[in-house]
Amino acid sequence: MEKKTSNTNIFASKVGAILAAAGSAVGLGNVWRFPTETGEHGGAAFILIYVLFMLLLGVPIMVTEFAIGRHGGSDVSGAFEKMSGGRKGWRWMGLIPVVSGFLVLSYYAVVAGWTLYYAYVALMNGFAGKTAEEFQTDFEAFSSDSLSPVFWTVLIIAMTCGIVALGVQRGIERGSKIMMPMLFIFIIVLVGCSLSLPNAHLGLQFLFHPDFSKVTSSVILSAMGQAFFSLSVGLGCLCTYACYFRKDVDLMKDGLSVASIDTLVALLSGLIIFPAVYSIPGLQPDAGPSLVFITLPNVFQQVFGNIPVLAYLFSLIFYLLLVMAALTSSISMLEMSAAYFHKNLRLPRPLAAVVVSLVCMLLATFCSWSFGDWKDVKIFDMNFFDLFDFLVAKLIMPIGGMLMCIFLGWVVDEKVLRAEMTNNGTLRSPLYPTYRFIIRYLAPLCIFLIFANELGLFNFFTEA
Repeated sequence: MEKKTSNTNIFASKVGAILAAAGSAVGLGNVWRFPTETGEHGGAAFILIYVLFMLLLGVPIMVTEFAIGRHGGSDVSGAFEKMSGGRKGWRWMGLIPVVSGFLVLSYYAVVAGWTLYYAYVALMNGFAGKTAEEFQTDFEAFSSDSLSPVFWTVLIIAMTCGIVALGVQRGIERGSKIMMPMLFIFIIVLVGCSLSLPNAHLGLQFLFHPDFSKVTSSVILSAMGQAFFSLSVGLGCLCTYACYFRKDVDLMKDGLSVASIDTLVALLSGLIIFPAVYSIPGLQPDAGPSLVFITLPNVFQQVFGNIPVLAYLFSLIFYLLLVMAALTSSISMLEMSAAYFHKNLRLPRPLAAVVVSLVCMLLATFCSWSFGDWKDVKIFDMNFFDLFDFLVAKLIMPIGGMLMCIFLGWVVDEKVLRAEMTNNGTLRSPLYPTYRFIIRYLAPLCIFLIFANELGLFNFFTEA
């Protein structure tokens, strides 16, 4: 039986640590981005490439964040200074999670708020009897409204704040232990229902049929990027959580566990979405929010229209699943900034969570208005939502991931790194030499390619 710790500032159990880290990685992108990327880029062929890059890129960078955070044991900024041997110049790297937390939660909460609203509509049976055109009109009207989406966005941030304010064990860990199992229960129920639908085999073919003719350099870059972005590495979420890891946690083993959970959720989401979509002739899966807020509500009503109770339950469980995925990720986003204010500015944890939440609510309001009244307000030719997304996904994540690899691969004393990876020699680590090679050479190169691809540099040179 696993021992638990009485220190409330670290995760009480190894299971709690894994579920919290997995909750951070599993988010809304697992539900709509991964299945669509898979179907459009060669099905099973894309999955194989993705899994390869998950092992060669995603897991090593995740373990890098784990190592930095746990070595510090208190806060991310102090962790960089401590692991560098007292070089104060690296302490500024600890600001990456602070900035990331504000930016990413501010725009992520907007879409998370949409999921909470749709769960409420499903609960009230508000989808019954609507046509495809009505779903399109309703979503456009809701997302562009000045007040309603802001209310749901503020509510999701408030829920997140309440969990973070309770602390590491009573809030983050307990919340993860409740929500992650619920998420898997919802997924399994929905997969079973979806696979029982007519023409479900067409959805499986779309998702898993290996088409190696589609594998190009662009597809390889997409798989590489999906492996990187899916785990939310580079932002500092996992680095922040690792500050609460126990010293006996096997970082490599837990990294593989988190990556496996993340990939499993993504694959199972595909087993929900595409058999359902292909059960209606003529419908094609679309990527992004339109898939889950317009296409799927229509699908649920058409497929189960003759059995209203099934349409009601399928819709409700699906949107509750989205809410769980959104919440587990938003908790880590808020924690990144709140932890800094709590530990460095000495604010009580509840006050730190409230301060960060209030700022994020204000910024999220601007992001929400980007779909309505402020859609023509541009900064660098982008509205607030797109600007925050650009800063996080195309700049902070790749640059942060690259700097973490350079830091651990070239700055940190090799003895310090080996001690962290082997728990001071108590663990055998046959993969350590391979891991060190990856973070020194392969990972920075791959992240640079992702960075260049996200900025469209390859397209620029091709067109030139």
